[in-house]
Amino acid sequence: MKYAVLGAAGQLGRDLCPRLAGEVVPLTRADADLTRRGSLRDLLDGLRPDVVINCAAYNLVDRAEDEPDAAFAVNAWAVRELAVACNERGTVLVHFSTDHVFGLDAARRTPYAEDDPPGPVSVYGLSKLSGEYLVRALCPRHFVVRTCGLYGARGSGGKGGNFVETMLRLAGERRSLPVVSDQVCTPTSTVDLASAVVSLLATGTYGLYHVTNAGACSWHEFARMIFELEGIEVDLTAISTAAFGAKARRPAYSVLGATAYRRLGLPTLRSWQEALAAYLAERRLRR
Repeated sequence: MKYAVLGAAGQLGRDLCPRLAGEVVPLTRADADLTRRGSLRDLLDGLRPDVVINCAAYNLVDRAEDEPDAAFAVNAWAVRELAVACNERGTVLVHFSTDHVFGLDAARRTPYAEDDPPGPVSVYGLSKLSGEYLVRALCPRHFVVRTCGLYGARGSGGKGGNFVETMLRLAGERRSLPVVSDQVCTPTSTVDLASAVVSLLATGTYGLYHVTNAGACSWHEFARMIFELEGIEVDLTAISTAAFGAKARRPAYSVLGATAYRRLGLPTLRSWQEALAAYLAERRLRR
């Protein structure tokens, strides 16, 4: 089996590539410009992979409000070209999406199943949902995987670090930290997501899947657990989304229920608390 992994230098790509059994071709932005028309077809003709895994995305949520064309160029129109190219060549496509395809139902307080109607509240969410629809419509041999709040050892270069690293850095710079407490989701380890995707691929059952660590928390609760596990004392203040004042709207509740994933008999991922503890333990070893 031969895999081509787009976005291989990012958090998820770095954890996914070593777990794939077979020949893996890691591709960075320098190797594959998703926005250059025709480049993806040429790339696939040269590599002839059995599976393409797209870990690349425009994920600057707030900036997307001012740069909708840039967000759609990567998250929708490039994905359309990739889906068409994969379908023409009989290649399986794995594409990652986000909990930000939800949020319109402000009263929601139960996990979303894969067949629940989406309703994004930001340009970023809309661009990712558009990419989902294009993959599902144009490439029948697909796995679309929605996930949430990724953090991994590589960090997220384009965003200047993941949430865990950002909290630890800010704790060293400030005596008081305000963190949003009215957005509930499930932060997810890229190590766990990568392992789950390998298991999902082995089933050969194409479709839309929700895959996150188990449980749910607010970003304030997540931050508090980070500091507790690291033994850091910091004045952590709970604030509202409105008070934080981000440009893009976020879902108030976007916990993803892994209904379709569990239906395949695959094991539920460990809790977000266990995943975070493992990440921090590994982080200490790297220092």
